[in-house]
Parts: sequence; C-alpha cells; structure tokens
Amino acid sequence: MLSVGLAMLQGARHEHAEALRGAAGELGLELNIVECRRASHVSSDLDALILPGGESTTMRIASQHESLLEALFDWMNNHPSRPVLGTCAGAILMASPGEERAPFLQASIERNGWGRQRQSFESTVDVILDTPQGDACDVAPADRDMFAHQPLEMQSQAAQSVNEGFPGVFIRAPRFVADGLSCTPVAMLGDEIVGVLDGMRLGLTFHPELTLDRRFHRWLLSQAQHTKEGQ
Repeated sequence: MLSVGLAMLQGARHEHAEALRGAAGELGLELNIVECRRASHVSSDLDALILPGGESTTMRIASQHESLLEALFDWMNNHPSRPVLGTCAGAILMASPGEERAPFLQASIERNGWGRQRQSFESTVDVILDTPQGDACDVAPADRDMFAHQPLEMQSQAAQSVNEGFPGVFIRAPRFVADGLSCTPVAMLGDEIVGVLDGMRLGLTFHPELTLDRRFHRWLLSQAQHTKEGQ
C-alpha cells in the first residue's frame, strides 16, 4: 500500500484526494491518503507528497502555528527520491521555499502572472511527460469529512487518450519565468512553459485536480510505487 501525504494548507485539498483515489483505482493500487495538518503528520513513512494550490502567502502564515510547512520542506530534503506534486501555489512554495532553504524547483516563478481572479481561464495544455495509462474506473463521491468539506463535482472532462491535450484550469495562476528556468519543461500552453520537472519534483501552474484527467496523479503514484519497490 502506498501512503501519500496531502498538505492540508489551503486550496483544492479534497479535490486532490479525490483525484488520488481515482488514479489509484485506474492503476490498481492500494492507497492511504495522509492528511497532513501539523508537523507530526509528516512522517518518513510517506511515499509521496502533494502541495495543493491556494494563496502562497496565506499558506506560509497559516502553517506557522503547527510548523507544517517546515516539516514538509524537511521531508522533501530528506527524501529527494520520492515524488512530489505541487500545483499553482504549491509550485510557488517549491520554487521559493524561503531565504534559508535551497529551492526544490530550479525555476523562477511569478505570482498571479496572468492577472487577477477574473483573468482565470481554461485552455488545452500539451503534456511532455511519460504518464502511465490506467484502466477506467468509477470513483464514488467522497462523503463530507468532519469539517463538512466535500470535493467539488468535476466539470472539465478528461482527454480521451494520453496523446490528447490536457484540460488546463488556470485560476489566478503563476507563471514560470523562462530565463530563470533550469529544469525540464513537461507541460506547455502554446510556447509557454506551465509545468516543470526537477528530479522527482513536479510543479504545475494549473489545477489538474479540478478535472477528470488523472494522468499527473497517476504519474505521482507510479513513481512512488517504483521508488518503494526499489528500496
């Protein structure tokens, strides 16, 4: 069984959990999702990690009381071979973890690079990443949790094959700065880089968890499984 840590900082956390459950079903993997709300939840037993979107400054402030963000960064430093997925603000945190830490993504990133909330948009993204295919499966909607949270009903459909464009959802999205990039582009919006891979750290400026296309979550789980089997 794989254990994936999901940072419960802010943003589409529950949608990421739903996407993980769907990806695990498509790959036929057993999955344990660990909701990381405080530092003690971030253990060395985690096989992978997700940093969701949200507002990066708010996430830094909100995490201070339970020291969650520092624990997540420590885990990433201690386990460089284990995969991490950071979306939107999660990518910002990976590229700019703080003055005393080296970046986890060798990329410069500009907050709110497309503009304010009303400049949010959806557009097809070209994926240049080897993502595993999976068998179609139905995932029962999650019940409300103890805080009455429930994942949103997905509206954006999945691409019919891995060769088709990804339904990119950009919400007050950041932008990678081309001349400050020294990691591998893995997702493109026209000529613009919107996803990068640095070792086992995958940073996306859009929200794959808000679609029914789970290829990035399948990538995370398959890499975690491969790393675990090699230990």
